[in-house]
Amino acid sequence: MARRGSKKRPFYSIVVTHSEAPRDGRFIERIGTYNPLTDPAAVTFKTDRLDYWLQQGAQPTDTVRSLIRRHTDRAVPQAS
Repeated sequence: MARRGSKKRPFYSIVVTHSEAPRDGRFIERIGTYNPLTDPAAVTFKTDRLDYWLQQGAQPTDTVRSLIRRHTDRAVPQAS
């Protein structure tokens, strides 16, 4: 997730990135958004791209894995 938004008003882009890239650094593709300030939290995914990257072996972070589990009907593989 790449943090966007101003101070004390976070907004996150859910991105595909190389594991060694910094949090807000270079990324491969933006596949969704997460706004924790709305009630309930607003989460959107490009489901076709999410499926593609998971099939390619992308490992979501724990936070993104929980967002996928809660807001889609996708099965998310566990990290090994």
